[in-house]
Amino acid sequence: MTESMQELVSPNRQHQMKREYRKWFSPHLNREMELLIFGDCGAPVIFFPTRTARFYDYEDWGVIEAMEEKILSGKIQVYCVDSIDEESLYCKDIPPAERMQRHLQFEKYLLYELLPLIQYQNNNPAIVSAGCSLGAYHAVNLAFRHPEYFKKVIGLSGRYDLSIKLEFFDDLFDGYWDEEIYYNMPGQYVHNINSDEQVQALQNLDIIFVVGVQDAFLENNLQLSRSLREKNIVNTLHLLEGEAHKARYWGELMEFYL
Repeated sequence: MTESMQELVSPNRQHQMKREYRKWFSPHLNREMELLIFGDCGAPVIFFPTRTARFYDYEDWGVIEAMEEKILSGKIQVYCVDSIDEESLYCKDIPPAERMQRHLQFEKYLLYELLPLIQYQNNNPAIVSAGCSLGAYHAVNLAFRHPEYFKKVIGLSGRYDLSIKLEFFDDLFDGYWDEEIYYNMPGQYVHNINSDEQVQALQNLDIIFVVGVQDAFLENNLQLSRSLREKNIVNTLHLLEGEAHKARYWGELMEFYL
């Protein structure tokens, strides 16, 4: 962690963008969790990091800088959350069922610790769930499981079924499957939604997927978008040239689609 991250509030040197560092002990995760907040008003954006990445990586990669205009103008306030992927979905030292249980503890941290903080700091109800790569999975799964909390969800370069095996990406559950895994894989459960109430809740979400036509997760995005449309749930799928699975694209894309 850089020295500037030790400060509670640190303005951006050139543009005076508010930058707040938070840290507290999470009772749901039984560990300390860290957070960076950029801006002080506008639609709150919960921004999930990429696979096993940290809460400060989007800042280090220039993604936050690319979103700076909207932050400074008060259109959005960005909450860069930390990852526990190495303790959950990517922890090969524990059985697959335990990986999912740890992930569900992370969900409770988000719902019962992070969301109350956001609602205390910012009374704007138009909360956005967003992320890139594995962060897109976190963003979409959280918003689809709990749509009552969100106005919009943006998934960039995401894989929405972590049990599928691709050329360079493993099944994260090593062939194991149970109901908890099923109900946390949007690529699986969306197709079988039969509750009118759940469909209506998802219909109230502004759903945006963005993926490159050469991305390994293209087919997964096409399938999820199609499953939603079959349920009359409007969603937008933007296909980009090439792979577009790189940090240098994500800032511009987030700034555009927010």
